[in-house]
Amino acid sequence: MTLAARHALVFATQFAAVGVILPFLPAVLAGHGLSAEQVAVVLAVGSAVRLVAGPLGGRIADAIGNAPAVLAASAAISALAACGFLLPAGFLALLLVQAVHSAAIAPIVPLTDAVAVTAARGKPGFDYARVRAAGSIAFILAALAGGQAVALAGIQGAVVVLVLCLAGTAVAALLLPRPPAGASRAARGWAGFLAPLRIRAFRRLLAVSALIQASHAMYYAFGTLHWQAAGLGPGLIGALWATGVVAEVALFLWGRGIVARLGPTGLSLVAAGAGVLRWAITAATVDPLFLFPAQMLHAATFGMQHLAAMAVLARVVPPAEAATAQTLHAALGVGLWMMLVTLACGPAYAALGGLGFWGMAALSLAAIPASLALGRALRR
Repeated sequence: MTLAARHALVFATQFAAVGVILPFLPAVLAGHGLSAEQVAVVLAVGSAVRLVAGPLGGRIADAIGNAPAVLAASAAISALAACGFLLPAGFLALLLVQAVHSAAIAPIVPLTDAVAVTAARGKPGFDYARVRAAGSIAFILAALAGGQAVALAGIQGAVVVLVLCLAGTAVAALLLPRPPAGASRAARGWAGFLAPLRIRAFRRLLAVSALIQASHAMYYAFGTLHWQAAGLGPGLIGALWATGVVAEVALFLWGRGIVARLGPTGLSLVAAGAGVLRWAITAATVDPLFLFPAQMLHAATFGMQHLAAMAVLARVVPPAEAATAQTLHAALGVGLWMMLVTLACGPAYAALGGLGFWGMAALSLAAIPASLALGRALRR
């Protein structure tokens, strides 16, 4: 296998795991007899654990100088922990299963990004975006396969597919090349953990990613409910969601020239501007003739900002701190703010309905000056 194919396999297996469990985990928990309130607690605990465990996993990877090994171990442990969802268990046991599973799975995606971005340095034939596209494609296919597994084997069928995908991630990670002997390691202790935060451009990136990626919170949490309330059918709603992911894949596969011309600052500015337009349309109308073009902007609001973040991290973060920086970005630049904005979206949607998307447009608007500040930091 080529180096790019090995990295693509790691992305594909892990995003297949995400694609199969994301839609079905609440149903898995409810199938064990948990109430709606208990399901919410279990999911919230998982989110909180991931915020802490992700950066810790990155810190360990940099400290030992072997991110692929930590990635493989994390995937293996998360696969074993996910088996707990198959056992007859009550609320407290499932809470423990979710905590262990979340702690193990938290560093997987950012660590994979870290090793892929590092591998792409100085290798013209290694296109990170195309390699990452394997994950998005696998997500779509796994979501479909998860539905079939549930239809054939019940809701626990989704858990079986999850375990298999995570086990596949562990095996795929073992196929990645090991760091060369004597490779530099990050400083130990708090000095190494906080090293990326001392980089001005990294701090600016956290702000830009927080504003742009958290602007998706209303869409992820209440987009389907909003469209259902407006009378859109499930097939049409599914097509709207698929349009966004397909546009993202198209950018990753064929947008190399655009990405190169814009650079990280330009990508962030386009993502912010596209967010203003996308969420304004979503707030103003439920007409599919406008919603489908708005959904195509997902390639910019998510995809371009993700590629901008990877480009900034590759440019300003030393390889010995790559895993720490990636996991800190995933936690402080995306996860934390996505969680907080999602919490705020609950009462906002209850009070305003679809008009709450104007708040997401405002977040995107605020990302424009933040992107310009990022550009100034990069020029320094």
